[in-house]
Amino acid sequence: MPSCFSRFPCLRVLVLVCALFSQPLAAEALQGEILQLFPKATRIEPKQQTPPVYSVYQLDELLGYAFESSDYSSLQGFSGKPIRLLIGMDPQGVLAGVRVLEHHEPVFLYGLGVQPLLDFVEQYRQHSISRPIIVGGRRADSADGESTTQFDGVSKATVSVVILNETVLQASLSVARQLLDGFASGPLATPKSDLYQPMDWQRLLDSGYVQHWVLGREEVEAALGHALSDYPEFEQEDASTPFSELHFAYLDAPSIGRNLLGAAGFQQLGEQLQPGEQALLVLSSGLYRHVPADFTPATATSRLLLMQNDQAIELYDMHFNSGEVLALLATPLRNVDAHIFRIKPHAAFNPAQPAALQLNVSLRRNHLVESNSHFTRAFQLDQQLFDIQQAVAPAEPVPIWLRMWQERWWQIALLVGSLILLSGVFVFQHRISAHSRGFHLLRGGFLLFTLVFIGLYAQGQLSVVNIFTLLLTLGHDFDIRVFLMDPLIFILWSFTFVSLFLWGRGLFCGWLCPFGALQEMLGWVAKGLRIRQWKIAERHHRRLQKLKYVILLGLLLSAFYSPSLAERLAEVEPFKTAITLFFVRNWPFVLYAVILLGLGLFVHKFYCRYLCPLGAGLAVLGKYHLFAWLKRIDACGNPCQHCKNHCEIGAIERDGRIDYDECIQCLECIVILNDDDQCVASISARKKAEKAGKQQGRDRIIVSDWQPEQAR
Repeated sequence: MPSCFSRFPCLRVLVLVCALFSQPLAAEALQGEILQLFPKATRIEPKQQTPPVYSVYQLDELLGYAFESSDYSSLQGFSGKPIRLLIGMDPQGVLAGVRVLEHHEPVFLYGLGVQPLLDFVEQYRQHSISRPIIVGGRRADSADGESTTQFDGVSKATVSVVILNETVLQASLSVARQLLDGFASGPLATPKSDLYQPMDWQRLLDSGYVQHWVLGREEVEAALGHALSDYPEFEQEDASTPFSELHFAYLDAPSIGRNLLGAAGFQQLGEQLQPGEQALLVLSSGLYRHVPADFTPATATSRLLLMQNDQAIELYDMHFNSGEVLALLATPLRNVDAHIFRIKPHAAFNPAQPAALQLNVSLRRNHLVESNSHFTRAFQLDQQLFDIQQAVAPAEPVPIWLRMWQERWWQIALLVGSLILLSGVFVFQHRISAHSRGFHLLRGGFLLFTLVFIGLYAQGQLSVVNIFTLLLTLGHDFDIRVFLMDPLIFILWSFTFVSLFLWGRGLFCGWLCPFGALQEMLGWVAKGLRIRQWKIAERHHRRLQKLKYVILLGLLLSAFYSPSLAERLAEVEPFKTAITLFFVRNWPFVLYAVILLGLGLFVHKFYCRYLCPLGAGLAVLGKYHLFAWLKRIDACGNPCQHCKNHCEIGAIERDGRIDYDECIQCLECIVILNDDDQCVASISARKKAEKAGKQQGRDRIIVSDWQPEQAR
């Protein structure tokens, strides 16, 4: 069978022309992006292979390197696809800037727009990669701010920008370690575990195993430009007291750590250190200690940094032995502050290489004026203490998804607690719903929690887009870490998936959907304002219910044809506008969401009932749920229609059966069933009992009034 090329020669010509011109055009566009990063460039070398970078020159002077993140990092964004970046870096490890070449993050494509993303990456310009860069969070409180750099995040897009930041750092550090002086890892040094010689305190000092550093008042005053007496906290201090006197020691080497802590203490230290971690002992006295008076144990101190290769390494207090470090030490020192600090593996600290301890000084003259400076003490440990071998791959840092879980631990705990509570409500629904007023207060409070905390604050609104991402990654390149990036979304999806096979779709749609909760609250408003509800005929209602399944099918087909098109069509969900962006968006999206919510004032949960593709997908998955716990009795549907008439979602059939594909499990029918004043069967039985009681009473009166003829 002849190919289309042989049948249509013009197609062959067209393909050849495209092949000839597409690559030069793409290369030309990339060179234009590189020039945006290095405006002074006069020459850009072709991309080299090892490592894959573009060397950028001004005449013969090397300005730096440009490289694509996709050559160094495979981190997938929230959309399931990597964010492709062009990064520029000068020979000193300072970023010339970051350009976004390609991304598929939904919140920037169809939500906030691309400008917040461009504003975010602009923060990288002129920042050194020798300092850790953290997105959002608390600002660094070190005196000179040199330990870390905090970037402003993007509200509503936390996961996307955290992944982008990790991508920038992975790629930049990979290039720096291969090309830049001061970043390449030297030989690894491991303390010799069998090398131990008993030594007392003085011998440890004489051998340099314990470093002694006295920071004089004159040196500090010269750096600050003011006498210490100008600072209120030192006005009454003795002039003979040194500003700061420090002793510090590397504890992992047995000749140091075992002599200082004793055999038992040294063993305990080794048990508390995680793999790859190292320990540093610091003691201080004088006017300015290495930790402030209000220092919180088990945190990083802002006053002290370890320096190596011009890179700052944070020190984390181990709170070793509940903070009673001094009691363990074989030292004559007293009235000193003593802490053992943890050096984390990702710092890549090499104890056999030159290093320095940095003391950051921050003194306040008054509530407006603050003086800052820092002082360093270089040291070099005896290399005979270590086994030195050539470097291998650096220790893996804490995975980004795990960091996200650690940072959001309290949100995770609160969400898990609420899910446990909700599970209890469903398990004991008959007992709980027997108290009508208490149950309604519980449900109202939970829906408020769902809207405010899960939706608006924690950004836990599930979406049909999540289903697209899962389906598209199942076929190839599946990586569960993509879904672990947002812990709350992952927990909600996991809980919802399990609940589908227990109770059906209703648990999520009726209790855990923030947009659904918003609609239900609008229903409360409609009742309070006595807005007349539109009555949709039964046959039209049944037809409209099928519309959401048609929408779901269309979205799924479009996702396999074009994920980008599916993301656009997924705007049929107003979740992003109303919950994720809270109506801060272009007016057509806002108008659409407002119209849907407005219809909900006249038709209870209009969107959920007729348009929601997510609800349709959950209904399909939950069709074969194990339990039908919404109890029915013989009177339900024949003759009683009370529950059907009060089911605002329209999920109860005329014969009393419940359509679990449509039910949102508000449990209102169970409340009615357990309420003797509402359930028609209970009312009827009570009336029959009362009627029978009255009849028996009348019979007793007749009997008592009747007397035999003889008695008269």
